[in-house]
Amino acid sequence: MGVPRDLVLAVDVGGGTTKGEVTAADGAVLAAETIETPYGEAAFDAIEDLGARLLDGLPADCRDRVARAAVILPGLVDPEHAIAVFSSNLGWRNVKLGSRFADRWGIPALIDHDVTVAGWAEWRHGAGRGVDDVCVLIMGTGISGTLSVGGRLVRTPPGRTGVAQAGEYGHIPVRYRDGLPCPCGNVGCVETVASGPAIARAYAARTGRETSSAETVFAAAGTDPIARAVVDDAVDALAAGLLGVLHASCPELVVLGGGLARAGDLLTEALHTRLTELLRVTPVPRVVLSEFGIRAGLIGAAHLARAGSLR
Repeated sequence: MGVPRDLVLAVDVGGGTTKGEVTAADGAVLAAETIETPYGEAAFDAIEDLGARLLDGLPADCRDRVARAAVILPGLVDPEHAIAVFSSNLGWRNVKLGSRFADRWGIPALIDHDVTVAGWAEWRHGAGRGVDDVCVLIMGTGISGTLSVGGRLVRTPPGRTGVAQAGEYGHIPVRYRDGLPCPCGNVGCVETVASGPAIARAYAARTGRETSSAETVFAAAGTDPIARAVVDDAVDALAAGLLGVLHASCPELVVLGGGLARAGDLLTEALHTRLTELLRVTPVPRVVLSEFGIRAGLIGAAHLARAGSLR
């Protein structure tokens, strides 16, 4: 009887930090490490080294049980050809990764998009499991997510490199007449109003007081009328951006994840209330918090490594 191959290596690459874990099928974490993400192509050397340290630090019997790995990346990604197409935050473009991680680690390694994998994990294994029609929003520095219709994940077709990932909700213009410029080149995108940095900037602009994060604004919304107005504005922009998606696909459930989801019921209830006010010809979806929170990417990468694809 051979050695069981029941462990996987998952790596979630973010603009600030890169997180790696070796996990068992039941989700138990056998090894974990977080590093700062280097700028540019040095990030890929750091990913290799992180994975190697995690694997080499395992006892020999556990190391032999690691079957596969998955690395999820921000920006534009071509999973079919293992290309990191573009990341504005990390400064890479058209990096052909090929089999470099598999060669270094000695196990098959998949590449995919971070938000796509996080949203898929929430749909299949988290807050959306058992529901065929689900919209997942991952909200933090940016806003994007996934859409599942009829039990199938909507994805950018394979091989279409250089195009945006499906699910760029944050770049739907909602204040295009009098909004703020967005780094994407448009004006008044959802992200310019409802992302974490946008909420913090709006509060600072209205009060003259700098705030450390959007979480501080949400926490103050119960007693501070300016904080409440900023939150209401962000929720209104988020709801407006969702209207077209909801009318086109009628999801039963909207799942809110990412750092902003730490606002909890204040965010889910406010968004559900605003959608109820706006929707007329389609059912109002339930709005719930993600089950995995900011760990959705890592958990999704581990599931991807085990399944071999997003299915």
